[in-house]
Amino acid sequence: MGPPASVFGDADLARIDASLADTDRLLADGYPGDAGTRQPIHTVYVPADRFSPQLAADWGSAALAAADEAGGIEALARRVGLAPDLAAQVAPRVEAKLRREPIEDLRIDFEDGYLAPGKAARSGGDPDAVEDAEAVLAADRVLAAADAGSTTPFIGIRFKCFEEPTRRRGLRTLELFVSRLVQRLGPAGLPKGLILTLPKVTTVDQVKAMVFAVERLESSLGLAPGRLGFEVQVETPQLIIGPDGTHPVARLPHIADQRITALHYGTYDYSASLQIAAAYQSMEHPAADFAKEVMQLAVAGTGIRLSDGSTNVIPVGNAAQREAAWELHARLVRRSLERGYYQGWDLHAHQLPTRYIATYAFYREGLEAATTRLRNYVDQTVGAVLDEPATARALAAFVLRGVQCGAVGADEVLASTGLGEPELTRLAHPRLAHSTPN
Repeated sequence: MGPPASVFGDADLARIDASLADTDRLLADGYPGDAGTRQPIHTVYVPADRFSPQLAADWGSAALAAADEAGGIEALARRVGLAPDLAAQVAPRVEAKLRREPIEDLRIDFEDGYLAPGKAARSGGDPDAVEDAEAVLAADRVLAAADAGSTTPFIGIRFKCFEEPTRRRGLRTLELFVSRLVQRLGPAGLPKGLILTLPKVTTVDQVKAMVFAVERLESSLGLAPGRLGFEVQVETPQLIIGPDGTHPVARLPHIADQRITALHYGTYDYSASLQIAAAYQSMEHPAADFAKEVMQLAVAGTGIRLSDGSTNVIPVGNAAQREAAWELHARLVRRSLERGYYQGWDLHAHQLPTRYIATYAFYREGLEAATTRLRNYVDQTVGAVLDEPATARALAAFVLRGVQCGAVGADEVLASTGLGEPELTRLAHPRLAHSTPN
């Protein structure tokens, strides 16, 4: 005896399909999921007039020297709370990372950290002429770093915000920097890891203006449509809750033609906007957590990534001051990771050791449990935890992030799960399966 005839006829099914057509389009276009590509674990900000092609190597050397002064990376790892066996696992990987790739993402800063206008004023020069020249020079230095093999995987500029006093200056710097790169490399030669950062966004209209700006740059410079994406810095309360009581940040993924690559939380501008006393401005202030939770909800499923902010407590000074700053930084990095923020800002070379120590410890601590559950899921083996597909995706994404940042070896994952990196990527991002190579 076959199954009973369905109560839903063709006309019923067509009516349901038609009623949900807008929902289908929204889910397909507005929530495509993560791209599965590498996300940097941090962004380093340096004033534009201090950027040089050898900066990443210089920071790596300074980070290693600071760790050596503290007794070495393994001793520093134990000092910030790692168990001895975990510290021993992490230390050689961190040392190798600081020698090979000390900075993953570098932002050449023409905004808050940029001091050239003051330098121009002291020398009697024109601040605009100085910034024009340094925007072009920044592009040339990016290319010099690439030619020397000392560039970072991700690199770009933060220009001035789109508030009225600085809007045209920001656009001018953006244009000069991108135009110079295109002039030197050709329209098809822009760095794959090029990132542009729009700071102090207050309204949706400022993001729409940025979309228009990059469209004009693409058309005038002969770039492929959609080539220029950008990050949005969330540094104002008006983007979290607007004057009408809504959350403007939640609209951003759906009005930017998929141009937005990430939202970055700005610890100190946001805190100051809420009149939080300077001594209490922190990535872990309740006001910060609220803003970041709204950001997280706003971009869930959209493919837009998230970055936490920074701590301005720097590991310098006497031994006690350095140790306290390292402990704070390592704890805040771990805290962000546990809350689903896999990227943050670093402001000083001495923060690099604890960035990598805390990050590598996070992935290595969870590796055995994650790979065991993944192997059970793939093999359909009944274990202590019965994972659903959504959890398996999260487990695979966790392990994949660990591989991409260097905390975990792809060979380790293959040995424990039977999954190579392509298979791991397909499991973490099933919507990409049709385009992921075998």
